[in-house]
Amino acid sequence: MSIATSSDQRVVADSVADWAAARSVVDLVRADIDSGGASWRDYLSQVGDLGVFMAGVDEESGGAGGSVEDVAVMLEACGASLVPGPLAQTVAAAYVLARQGSAVAEALMAGDRPAVVPASALAGRPAVVVDGAVDLGPVPAWVDDALVVAPLVVDGEAGWYAVEGAADATPMTGPLDGTAIPHRVRLSDVRATRIDDADRLVDLLVLGVAAYQSGVARHVLDVAVDYAKVRTQFGAPIGSFQAVKQICADMLCRSEQLTAAAWDLASAVDDGDAAQARLSRLAATVLVADLAPANAKDAVQILGGIGFTFEHDAHLYLRSALAARMLLGQGSTARVELAGLGRGGSRREFTLDLESVQDRRPAIAAAADEVAAAPESERRAALARTKLLAPHWPEPYGLGADPALQLLIDAELDRVGVTRPDLVIAGWALPTILEHGTDEQREKFVAPTLAGDIRWCQLFSEPEAGSDLASLRTKAERVDGGWRLTGQKIWTSEAHMSQWAVCLARTDPSVPKHKGITYFLVDMAAEGIDIRPLRELTGRAMFNEVFLDDVFVPDEMVVGPVDGGWRLARTTLANERVAMGGSGLGKEVDALLKQIDGVELGLEQSRELGRIIADAHIGRVLDARSVVQRLSGTDPGATSSVRKLIGVVHRQSVPEFATDLLGVEGLSSSSATELLLLNRCLSIAGGTTQILKNAAAERILGLPRG
Repeated sequence: MSIATSSDQRVVADSVADWAAARSVVDLVRADIDSGGASWRDYLSQVGDLGVFMAGVDEESGGAGGSVEDVAVMLEACGASLVPGPLAQTVAAAYVLARQGSAVAEALMAGDRPAVVPASALAGRPAVVVDGAVDLGPVPAWVDDALVVAPLVVDGEAGWYAVEGAADATPMTGPLDGTAIPHRVRLSDVRATRIDDADRLVDLLVLGVAAYQSGVARHVLDVAVDYAKVRTQFGAPIGSFQAVKQICADMLCRSEQLTAAAWDLASAVDDGDAAQARLSRLAATVLVADLAPANAKDAVQILGGIGFTFEHDAHLYLRSALAARMLLGQGSTARVELAGLGRGGSRREFTLDLESVQDRRPAIAAAADEVAAAPESERRAALARTKLLAPHWPEPYGLGADPALQLLIDAELDRVGVTRPDLVIAGWALPTILEHGTDEQREKFVAPTLAGDIRWCQLFSEPEAGSDLASLRTKAERVDGGWRLTGQKIWTSEAHMSQWAVCLARTDPSVPKHKGITYFLVDMAAEGIDIRPLRELTGRAMFNEVFLDDVFVPDEMVVGPVDGGWRLARTTLANERVAMGGSGLGKEVDALLKQIDGVELGLEQSRELGRIIADAHIGRVLDARSVVQRLSGTDPGATSSVRKLIGVVHRQSVPEFATDLLGVEGLSSSSATELLLLNRCLSIAGGTTQILKNAAAERILGLPRG
């Protein structure tokens, strides 16, 4: 996934990549590390010609009139190609100075003059101008004609300033990052112009770093994956080894998060809400500081010895990511700020374009009002009657709602305070019946399920067939009028409370394991079914073992073709449920914030809380971006797989932190310790995390099977 959300943006990104490739800019970066030079200065105006520095500036201020998101797309492309120079700094300075009518803005937008920012600007205290002079410390990408933009105290007034003066600049030896060689800079005869919109400036500086590092992270992922496909060891491509797949899947997850963080910050700046932009900026700071270096380091690991050479490009990208982490102050201050905002109730809010379905709002609003007016005990029936319970299902049970209409319905139900009941297993079992079942099956099951009269469970997993579901052994033998099912199912949630089950059984053992499987609907009251509760590590019994002993299933309870059940088990209706999720940070974080309400946290505890909130934030951003892509008819790609993988880690980490805060009081059962135990199932249920990583590596990244 890239930041780009339109074909025009993708064309622009490609033009940046083509320009960088034609000039072999990576070789210039490598040379500058040895020479301490600034080769980028010779072609900064060419970057300006591409529109990088003026794209986001409105036409009235002399810019191209594009969006901040357009700028982020170009900076991401620059990061992927490792285009050197103070790109983010010049973009940010050009934007704010053009809007306040500064004469220097024209040169910045054209790329005729760069802007630079002290390395400590985003993480340290402002420097103080004394007697017209100021020590700026290390300044990345310093050149003699650079415009300094810095947080300063001038005549007792703290703020961000555009600064010019006589410079005493000393190159720093052994530079880490060849894209922006640093100098120690002292200015005298300082002439400072206060920047009016300092918050917007900082937002854009962080956005520039985030977008650039999104490109870095994506590039090193691509390099690692391409290498893993062709590098052979022990007679096989190393990409076929699970250990390598796990690393590549982790890199994919980080890359998707970084892209989403940059897109989110660009969207927030474009929307013009300073409070929302601040949330997005802090979250992006935390994520970039942690994830960008991790991806670059893993790329070197995948590349092995070749990645450790100076001639390979991998170390140049690693150096860039490490420098970004330093410029962002390791994300430490941002974590603490984000923790404070989270405890204060600040949440990211998303506004979606539902113009295409606005003409249906009156009818949907009336239906929502009808549901809200019904007594509590009758609301589910009212939701089913108005077709708002599962609006994405086809008529006559739903509205065949596209993503935009689903979101409009959600908004109207929120308006009247109505919460849909969770259909649980029925939420994906019934769409299979709707798409592949018979008219009689639809008539028998769909309406009663919506009304709450039928509850479903799933008879899929077996003792020897968990993540490898196709290895199931439950057999179905043909008899007069139907089938006899014999076998054992396990980990079946709520089997003791369900009236019907969807069940996979092997109808032809002579064919490969993914074939010869049939999809059955099983009456849980049928003779021969023995349900035995399994006590979990929590002490409760939600799961069950289900033994099938010669259970008769009539032919009319077969869904789809005999021996064609594997495909049905892996698919649902194409028009799947679309939702933004609630306005909170997830039940785990909401419970944590309630637990610590009024409790003073130490510095390290606040930093950890900030990290947790950043993770929750990016989860919601991934959800929102997926919805935006669906609304525009774009495939969300890897988003759903990444969302599950990172969501599991996050949801397990939150109660662990909450339990740590309890100290010795955690020796007694509490909601935090209970959730810690319960959430261990998240990395097992629905496919273990390790198997899902393998699947992501193979299906999304194209690594070979082992």
